Amino acid sequence: MKMQQKNRAGESTAFIGIVAAVCIVIYLAALVQGAIRLYLSAEQHRSTAEQEFEYIRNLAVSAGNEGFMDPRFVETMNSALVSSKSIEALIITGPDGEYAFEREKGRTVSWVNNSPRFINRISHSSENYYEPLPIQNLRNANIRAVASLFSYTEFSKILKETLFLILIGFAIAFFTMLLQSLIGGKSPEREKIDVEPVFAVAEKKHEYAHVSEPDEEPVTLRNTERERIEPDSDESGPKGLYSPRSNIGWEEYLTDRLDSELHRCASTEKDLTLMRMEFTDKLNESQFKQAAEEAVSFFTSRDLLFENGRRGITVIYPTYDLETGLARAQKFHQRIMEKIFYNHKTDRCLCIGLSSRSGRLINAGRMLMEVDEGLRRAKKDRSSPIMAFKSDAEKYREFIRKRV
Repeated sequence: MKMQQKNRAGESTAFIGIVAAVCIVIYLAALVQGAIRLYLSAEQHRSTAEQEFEYIRNLAVSAGNEGFMDPRFVETMNSALVSSKSIEALIITGPDGEYAFEREKGRTVSWVNNSPRFINRISHSSENYYEPLPIQNLRNANIRAVASLFSYTEFSKILKETLFLILIGFAIAFFTMLLQSLIGGKSPEREKIDVEPVFAVAEKKHEYAHVSEPDEEPVTLRNTERERIEPDSDESGPKGLYSPRSNIGWEEYLTDRLDSELHRCASTEKDLTLMRMEFTDKLNESQFKQAAEEAVSFFTSRDLLFENGRRGITVIYPTYDLETGLARAQKFHQRIMEKIFYNHKTDRCLCIGLSSRSGRLINAGRMLMEVDEGLRRAKKDRSSPIMAFKSDAEKYREFIRKRV
């Protein structure tokens, strides 16, 4: 079953990779063809402008020989300008002054001291269209023109076709994601297969911890199978900030406070270690309260310690990484053994499970599952009463991406 799930996951990943590659090719092809077509269109438009300017210049010479700037000459120039595809305006200079002809009045030519000047626009070509007019019996006559940089009609057509190709790529990507979300849902078995953890063991005789090899089979996280003694029937829900039994936080407040601390540490890019300890030997209420006070004085503020059942304590340890948490848990374990369980021969009177944020975006529910798994291993493993759940950050991120 696991092999089939892995094969299906591999095939799905390969299919998504192929679709992504196809979409990228479509995007690149659309952009490249659009750029090339725009360049070729601009070059063709420039060639057309040169030809049209030469045609209008010859027409001006012909009409000028019959009568320079008479009504017939003016009409001929206006007609030639209207029929042109690229020339926007003309300025013709003669012995008596300068004369302007525009396709759209006031758009291309401005007047400065009764002299026409072409207006500089981004849409105008920088080409200098200037030629003398060899008209009979007329000296110092010339013609200037300004042309558009490109054809608006052709430019609009190219952009629309390029956008259409890009939309095709987006449509393929969208429907692929939609199909994947419909048929790529996880089976219940796969939901249980989580990131493979690495368990760090704190040795009693050493100040620093070493990391054990990961299990061959991924661990299915579940709540610690701890024994709980139900409260008396006459006890009501939590009242006030601290439990009167231990003078630390109520167990019911833990999840909300842990989520808040995780969010704060994530926003400041700091680590957070969570400890869950459980007394495996029976202890009376006075001893439990003493142990809680020892934890308050040893770890952090009272606000970050919470009851866990009848024989457990959970500690939120912000800004500290897992290695530091392991070292502190080991020292606290020794302290409890010396002050409360000094007459016991075994060191397994107190078991501790740990987990840390380790640069992950993780919620309280997930972290409590990890620390419970660490505690379960600590109670089961005879080599050490302290066990930490150490997750591979890269595998965890990959797991989250697959779940999304």
